Amino acid sequence: MTTFADLGLSDPILKAVTDKGYTNPSPIQEKAIPSVMEGKDVLAAAQTGTGKTAGFTLPILHRLTEKTKRVDRRAVRTLILTPTRELASQIKKNIEDYSVHLDMTSLVVFGGVKINPQISKLKQGVDILVATPGRLLDLCQQRACDLSQLEILVLDEADRMLDMGFINDIKKIMKYVPQKRQTLLFSATFSNEIKTIAKQFLNNPVLVEVAAQNTTAERVEQRAYKCDQASKPELAIHLIQQGNWDQVLIFTKTKHGANRLSDRLQKAGITSSAIHGNKSQGARERALQGFKDKTVRVLCATDIAARGIDIAHLPHVINYELPNVPADYVHRIGRTGRAGQSGEALSLVCNNERAFLVQIEKLISQKIPMHTEEGYEPDLWPDRMPSAAEVTKADARRKQEARQQRGPRRPSNNGRGGGGGGGGGKPNSKTDSPASRRRSSTRRRRS
Repeated sequence: MTTFADLGLSDPILKAVTDKGYTNPSPIQEKAIPSVMEGKDVLAAAQTGTGKTAGFTLPILHRLTEKTKRVDRRAVRTLILTPTRELASQIKKNIEDYSVHLDMTSLVVFGGVKINPQISKLKQGVDILVATPGRLLDLCQQRACDLSQLEILVLDEADRMLDMGFINDIKKIMKYVPQKRQTLLFSATFSNEIKTIAKQFLNNPVLVEVAAQNTTAERVEQRAYKCDQASKPELAIHLIQQGNWDQVLIFTKTKHGANRLSDRLQKAGITSSAIHGNKSQGARERALQGFKDKTVRVLCATDIAARGIDIAHLPHVINYELPNVPADYVHRIGRTGRAGQSGEALSLVCNNERAFLVQIEKLISQKIPMHTEEGYEPDLWPDRMPSAAEVTKADARRKQEARQQRGPRRPSNNGRGGGGGGGGGKPNSKTDSPASRRRSSTRRRRS
């Protein structure tokens, strides 16, 4: 069996890996590390939880210690782009762990926090920068980040960055990096879109793929429970209490849904927190830390916020609502069964989600066993299931009716349009212009 020492990594890196308790590389690490160390571009796909991050951080650290330092100390040597704050923070932590015996500086930058401290740290010089696209583009446009001497570029979770609409930001960032560089693209799934951007950004890459496209981890036991939508909260509580589970990650479709479910769990005596894009960075970090140290039993999360949740032995994942995009199911349940550990992924499926379950099963080429829990049998489960198009159309109609019932937003009493936000009084030409609103929308997306 191959060991990390067999891969040719330097002694300080091997010592750090040993300190973490690792001896043998995972399949993605064994295949990717040698190619990265040789300076080749790499296009790699592997299931979530198989060690992709170490697959590029370890050889990058090795290469940076071997190569001559940059001419301008303020210039970034390696850039790692990733879609979310949580994932960026997780990668930064891994870099710190593996570079503990090296003279190496690293920094993580993302939106949702003040930009000036990030600018100050960049001025001091950074070897490895981990960033989300929106905040990095802001820093580049302010000339606060020098990528002119970049040696290595990593696009991590590239599929999610595409899903989140970051492709235009990435293309703009590419204008700041040199043409001559090493580029690594890592992704949990390997779609045609990923192959397209690989042709644009990579030069004759080595293809690394350790599992079939869109497959789920073998050690994850999957099952579904049929139920009515209204009974989902109580069914989730029942399963958690019956199994005496002490660490459960629950996925919801919406931010409000995560908040409501978390409150419901709290009232049932199950410690819970919600994590999503509307939460401040501090609140997200506290919720995640509480979940990791098990002072919080359940973390209710949206798909985007859950990227970067890396818990080695997370035993249970619940899909409270099935995702409309089948590939998101692969990402969700990839939070459990990581690093060779076993895990359990449950899905609560109501009648309107049956078509989404069929799409998921088609994607992963696997039938998910369907169960019925006594006392939570669905009242609505006809022989003919509604199609995905019918469900989507009905949801759109319900949302439209709800908006009509609410009516137009009312201005606040002071005539300045605060509170609920409609806005009475005279508009401000600087802040209420379409261009201003577009900028505000862009800032919210980037955070």
